[in-house]
Amino acid sequence: MPALQPASVPASTLPHLVAVGFRRINKMLQELAPDFAGRASVDVLDVGFEQAVSRIREMQANQTLRPIDVVVSAGSNGAYLRQHLDMPVVLVKVGGFDVMQALAVARRVSAKVGLVTYEGMAPDLAPFAELLDMGLVQRTYRTEEDAQACVLALKDMGVQAVVGPGLVADMADQHGLTGVFLYSADAVREALEDAVEVARASRIELAKRERLNTILAHLSDGVIAVDQQERIQTLNPAMAQWLGISASDWLGRKLSEVCPELSLQGTLRLGLQELEKIERVKGKALIANRMPIVEQGVLTGAVLSCQDPISIQRVDRHIRTRIKPNAPGTRYELSQFLGESPAVSHIRQVAQRCAQSQATVLLIGESGTGKELIAQGIHMASDRCDMPFVAVNCAAMSETLLESELFGYEEGAFTGARKGGKIGLFEAAHNGTLFLDEVGEMPVSLQTRLLRVLQEREVLRVGATEPTPVNVRVIAATHRDLKEQVDRGLFRLDLYYRLNILRVDVPPLRERPQDIAPIARALQRKLCLRLGLDVRATSGLIEALLKQAQGYDWPGNVRELENLIERVTAYAGSLREAQAVDARQAKAFLEAVVPELFAQHAAHREEPGPWPVSASVARHVAPAGPPLRQAQRQAERAEIMRVLAACGGDRALASQQLGISRTTLWRKLKEGA
Repeated sequence: MPALQPASVPASTLPHLVAVGFRRINKMLQELAPDFAGRASVDVLDVGFEQAVSRIREMQANQTLRPIDVVVSAGSNGAYLRQHLDMPVVLVKVGGFDVMQALAVARRVSAKVGLVTYEGMAPDLAPFAELLDMGLVQRTYRTEEDAQACVLALKDMGVQAVVGPGLVADMADQHGLTGVFLYSADAVREALEDAVEVARASRIELAKRERLNTILAHLSDGVIAVDQQERIQTLNPAMAQWLGISASDWLGRKLSEVCPELSLQGTLRLGLQELEKIERVKGKALIANRMPIVEQGVLTGAVLSCQDPISIQRVDRHIRTRIKPNAPGTRYELSQFLGESPAVSHIRQVAQRCAQSQATVLLIGESGTGKELIAQGIHMASDRCDMPFVAVNCAAMSETLLESELFGYEEGAFTGARKGGKIGLFEAAHNGTLFLDEVGEMPVSLQTRLLRVLQEREVLRVGATEPTPVNVRVIAATHRDLKEQVDRGLFRLDLYYRLNILRVDVPPLRERPQDIAPIARALQRKLCLRLGLDVRATSGLIEALLKQAQGYDWPGNVRELENLIERVTAYAGSLREAQAVDARQAKAFLEAVVPELFAQHAAHREEPGPWPVSASVARHVAPAGPPLRQAQRQAERAEIMRVLAACGGDRALASQQLGISRTTLWRKLKEGA
């Protein structure tokens, strides 16, 4: 069975070599070229110097011919080609064995031998000349005229044999001397081998460069790369478009000359990077990053990358919008904080001023007074109104859950962590407002992290090592006396001062009784609209409720008022002509539906009228808890707070001293809040 022949490589894919040389070396190149038929395409030119340069340039310009990868030549001819061609030129190198072999051949002809080399002599040949009992005279040349002068001088000295490159050997023959060719077939073969490797490496480098250029062409960032002399080597389409130029017009030119605003001279001089500097070029603002290019410890150039600030803002907003949690948006404005009292007017004025500032706001007031409504109103009146408003109740979550919700976490930060991680509420509220409700209930350990975010304006996700910058306006609210919490060790003093910059005190409903009626009527209209009822159907009962509520403390404030009106409105829907009931009937109905308004007058309560109040209505009146149980809970909470204060707010240590779990401690604290 015949052996399999290797598949032939298409000639169009082989490296293209051009070998240049006169006479003797040309003959060697012609003889050796077929040996490289399967590895390279070799063209041999019998010209030199200016003619060789012109011929090679013609071949490069000819679109029907393949581009030339490498040129091979020797001696002064090769040196000339290196100076005048912008492509790799491999020189035929003379080894020590080649020199000795050529001198040995010349010694057979004459006892006195001349050695003529291009640009440099061989200083270590004296021992070899003594060994061959040969008088050796060395000369060197740079030009053809120099070579001619060297040969004539050697002839005058009685030299009969001259060793040198083809040019020198031919001149020696012309003047009646014996010319010995310096280059061996092995040296020429080695030069061709080197040329093939150079071509292969050049093609690999070219492929990498083309790949890099393809990548740069698809980047939205503008990129310019320069060499050590600041000459532009690469300029991608995005940068060319921003600058309004053609990339080919700037290649090879100094960047500081064509665009001084983007100069990289400082980077090349100091070797230091310069990041995120705003530059204005041709009326356009760009974010410029300058970085040195260091290869194997040597500074070889620099690169400039530019970004469009508008595009960055657009992408940033898109990303944060896509990944923010499904938090309810804002529903209220400051005008919806109802009331006619001077206190309410003052609050609206102060809140409006807060909206014009970027400082942190602290809302202090009892539960149900409308602190979140004010927070949303401040957000809607600020220049952040088109950005997210994110609210979180710090008292509604455990410490671990609250930490991950506020600051987010990285993938694998803890068992059960979501794949890809999760952004926190601070990041979700970027460029907007974060409302921290019941901030006085936040654990001391999280207070430290909150303080850092407020100070540094950057958030570190759980399990992350790099912080994320955030631009968030914080509005905090609490019903606690934070100064007292500080004194008891339950709230950090530095965080208190960081939050208490712009302060809004929201008075309870009992301190502004003139606001009860307008708020109640507004709530009545809203609830009737939601339930599909005629406002007039409940007007009589609402007026009776307002009359009965005179002197009531409203411990639940506006939230309690809204709950009672909703209860009356819901039950009044089954009554006939509720707006026409008399005072006695209305009172009887309200006693059954909203008994809390009558608790303070229980001793003088009249007998209920003949209202058909169902058992389902009566069940809405919650019986008061046993006084003994309430006293026990108060004593238990007092002991918990004492131990917690002694432990400096450390819940883990407090739960150990109390002999209960942290979950139980957290639940008991919430029950007593």
